[in-house]
Amino acid sequence: MTDRHHLLVHGGTFAAVGDGGDISGVRGGGSSPDGLFVRDARHLSRWQLTVDGAVPEALSPVADGDTARCVLVPRGGRQEPPAHTLFREQAVGDGSFVESLRITSNRPVATTVRLAVTADADFTDQFELRSDHRTYTKTGATRTREVLDDGVEFGYQRREWRSSTTVTAEPAPDGVEETGTGARRLVWTLDLEPHGTAELTLRVMARPHGDRRTRRVPSSPAALNRQLLAMEGEFVEGVAFPTGWPELAAACARGLADLASLQVPATGPDGEDLRVPAAGAPWFLTLLGRDALLTALFALPYRPQLAAATLPALAATQATEIGATSVAQPGKIVHEVRHGELAHFEQVPYGRYYGSVDATPLFLVLLGAYVEQTGDAALARRLESHARAAIGWMLDHGGLTSRGYLVYRADQGGLANQNWKDSPGSICGADGTRPNGPVMAAGAQGYAYDALRRTAWVARTVWGDETYAALLEQAAADLRDRFQRDFWMPDRSFPALALDGEGGQVDALASDAGHLLWSGLLDKEYGELVGRRLLEPDFFSGWGVRTLASGQPAYHPLSYHRGSVWPHDNALITLGLARYGLHDEARAVAHGLVDAATATGHRLPEVLAGYGRESHGEPVPYPHACVRESRSAAAPLALLTAVGGA
Repeated sequence: MTDRHHLLVHGGTFAAVGDGGDISGVRGGGSSPDGLFVRDARHLSRWQLTVDGAVPEALSPVADGDTARCVLVPRGGRQEPPAHTLFREQAVGDGSFVESLRITSNRPVATTVRLAVTADADFTDQFELRSDHRTYTKTGATRTREVLDDGVEFGYQRREWRSSTTVTAEPAPDGVEETGTGARRLVWTLDLEPHGTAELTLRVMARPHGDRRTRRVPSSPAALNRQLLAMEGEFVEGVAFPTGWPELAAACARGLADLASLQVPATGPDGEDLRVPAAGAPWFLTLLGRDALLTALFALPYRPQLAAATLPALAATQATEIGATSVAQPGKIVHEVRHGELAHFEQVPYGRYYGSVDATPLFLVLLGAYVEQTGDAALARRLESHARAAIGWMLDHGGLTSRGYLVYRADQGGLANQNWKDSPGSICGADGTRPNGPVMAAGAQGYAYDALRRTAWVARTVWGDETYAALLEQAAADLRDRFQRDFWMPDRSFPALALDGEGGQVDALASDAGHLLWSGLLDKEYGELVGRRLLEPDFFSGWGVRTLASGQPAYHPLSYHRGSVWPHDNALITLGLARYGLHDEARAVAHGLVDAATATGHRLPEVLAGYGRESHGEPVPYPHACVRESRSAAAPLALLTAVGGA
């Protein structure tokens, strides 16, 4: 996010506005698109306020929050006090955007003001706004603009794909003008009494393709804000926060409130409506398997309903056949679900995309943990066939039987890396060299081990299948033995990041080793060595454990996965440290992460730069991070589980 973009999020809808509340029509620059977005499409691409033909300046710019509020005045100098002041307030709802405008005259005589809002909807797919320089053909696409009595409606059609955006105002505009660009300008001529005030309310309703719900736009930003506060209050209520560590309590409360706003609709195996954690805004306000599973795991002791919704939603999208472009294989859990135009016409492979080696074992880990935490055996019985299919994928297509490990291959049309570090080049040797051929990532083997053990427990205690349970337990034991033989680097007392296609060690020292502590894959002696090593200065920045230890040629503090600090990565590490009895180390990581949250308004971003605390007294932001991300929002809850109020 750049400083001039401010994010408003409500379920599957978000808006990114500037300091003065405008949407400029920028087509994206890699960090954040601006506009109003619903189901991967931009439903407002311009929203610009002018007064007497000029853009006012922000006297009090938009601040972070669920409602965007700013104060604007005409541009002028010290010798020309502003003739009037504008108070602007904006909020988003489910497929909607509402703005209230109040203009107050600062003059002792009656005045007339011409106020205008220029609006447009280009219906651009989010994938077109990314900085990857790709272009997409949209043959036959048409756009329409229809003037209404109280506003304007923008329409878009491409074959069977139809969507629209309706802008209405109260009071109705005096006119709707053409601009020569496709945008429309709503104009009002306002007569203000001496020191008088006039108010306008503008409402935007987005109707994405396939959405046939009957909805009403809330009456005002205040009404929307009350809805969101009620949702957030429901999520926070009843959680016992640590009284002796107020900073962790504040981070937990902020995280739960963000999780409330990040819930998006999904469908279960029987067509039931569900709400599940979206990955993050702005780029990933949709269901991502790995992200939703980890979020639900972190929140499980406090908000088990997230797991109760995530598991059936992912079961409903589980692959049942092989798909070449989607990387689907029977039993595999989905990586990403998209609803946009490009996914619909298969111009991107992400409608249902299965390019993840670890979502499937994490699905099984969450199922076992959920049953153990809640005692809800009914869900495990309902999802038994899905769980067995997931085990089948791990053993067969996943590679456990043939290769001894979960394995992935680069997908030419999708992701080159299919573990949590999924950026190009993130799996590398200490010198930065990328492995050739199939990849066996270390962290995924830990998840597989935990999945086998937890599913064995479910099979024995819920399904009553002792034979299957014993088979899975033996597979887990064999995996553990193989891993410590093949991945352990004796000269470094540390596991390799991965194995390449020939079984050679990919030798970068990486934070993924902490995930092996969380899953319990390492023997106690190895686990203690790894845990203590992660707290040495080349790994631990003071804010958290770096994804890659500094000092290696591959390290870069501003690389997405080669030296940055990820809160959810550190949450897993902290849970793992506690599991191996390394409580001092767990507290050190937890305190670093909570301090980082405290420095950023108690909200943890997706990722931080890897610069050390000793060289810079505040955490340095990563330039393209999601500001609201579900795994990071849930990370303080994992810290609370790991170290309590210490």
